[in-house]
Amino acid sequence: MTLEEQITDSLKSAFAPSMLNVINESHLHAGHAGDDGTGESHWRVEIASDAFDGQSRIAKHRAIHAALGPDIMTRIHALSLKIE
Repeated sequence: MTLEEQITDSLKSAFAPSMLNVINESHLHAGHAGDDGTGESHWRVEIASDAFDGQSRIAKHRAIHAALGPDIMTRIHALSLKIE
């Protein structure tokens, strides 16, 4: 299973999102700091879910990090989040 599939599965399971885009942006950072050569270091997630209603921006970010867990988070150098 690819890292993209793992991220997608974890977020779908945790939040039942009405919209989810997991975008690998690693190619935009090739040769820069944090590029580990795997092609899976920089990610953008766009997500919408009722599960985030009433939460602060920080709480939403923490919830996503928790849902991804340490196994996934330690493999990501940069994670950009757009949460609706």
